[in-house]
Amino acid sequence: MLHLLFLTYTGREEDAGPFVAAHVAFLERHHRAGTFLLSGQTVPSCEGGVILARGSDRRAVERIAAEDPLVTAGVAVYTVTTVDPARVHPVLAGLLGGA
Repeated sequence: MLHLLFLTYTGREEDAGPFVAAHVAFLERHHRAGTFLLSGQTVPSCEGGVILARGSDRRAVERIAAEDPLVTAGVAVYTVTTVDPARVHPVLAGLLGGA
């Protein structure tokens, strides 16, 4: 399974500023673990960000998202959408575990 995590600010984007360094460390930790495949800001950035996660069930991903410093500080929330890939480009198949 893959999980799309949509990060949305609860207020102004600037309110997240003091927590960005801890958020980046959170992202790097989960990228190194192989759970996060992709992460980035939306365009425009005031809309928040997106993470593509794998290798865990939805509840595990929701627990991870709840630990994001932006969430624990109350300046952002996540919406999680789970996807069961039916068709995958061959370039991505190995990365996604042959989905």
